[in-house]
Amino acid sequence: MNRRSLGLVGILAAASLALAACGGGTGGGSPAPGTDTSLSSIKDAGTITFATEGTYKPFSFHEGGSGPLTGYDVDVATAVAGKLGVKAKFEETQFDSIFAGLEANRFDAVANQVTISPVRQEKYDLSIPYTVSQGVIVVQDSTTDITSFADLKGKTTAQSLNSNWYALAKESGATMENVEGWAQSVSLLKDGRVNAIVNDKLTFLDYQHSNPDSGLKIAATTKESSDSAFAFRKGSTALTNAVNTALKDLSADGTLAKLSEKYFGADVSK
Repeated sequence: MNRRSLGLVGILAAASLALAACGGGTGGGSPAPGTDTSLSSIKDAGTITFATEGTYKPFSFHEGGSGPLTGYDVDVATAVAGKLGVKAKFEETQFDSIFAGLEANRFDAVANQVTISPVRQEKYDLSIPYTVSQGVIVVQDSTTDITSFADLKGKTTAQSLNSNWYALAKESGATMENVEGWAQSVSLLKDGRVNAIVNDKLTFLDYQHSNPDSGLKIAATTKESSDSAFAFRKGSTALTNAVNTALKDLSADGTLAKLSEKYFGADVSK
């Protein structure tokens, strides 16, 4: 779940996010002024097509590698489609080309934990958030001397070199043990070879949901949050507004909270 973590640290560092150079949907590029058919076109078709990776657990994946497409983003998108009175269709594509597919009109929206940022808001229409997360420090249950990011000074953390969580840990004064990913970080922490891990809260919740007796806990959380939304072609005002209304309804009736609990054991929708 490194993509999600990069989104949060990008906000923390006020750095611009790199956007994929490809795109796509069913409406044909940004509509001319006064010709927004983004909502009417999916109503006429009876379907809304979402782009998603299909390899990004627990957001969009195939259970067991070959089962039906499932995941938090998939379930939320399906629920949104239901509120719009249409069926959800999913096109699986690599993230590097997902925005190009959107711009090329291969699909109507992207449902793949798209982090809200000023750069993306300028280039795309984004819905209100349906996922909210923070950066966290993960430690062993027995750890008592790390309760804030300031406490990382002089401590050792397990971090992926290419992740911006590395930068946050370094800024906090930690010494880094380079790892290839989350699984290796957890192994080092459990073995006592590092004092902590700095990562995204969703990553930990996903892991803890599958490993409730992990012996790990969250020691501290960043004040800043990272919000993820559905992305649409610029000018898709009618569709974006309709999806926003659907998301508000799904929040009010408890659907988003229920789906969050299903995949994370906690409400990550707000």
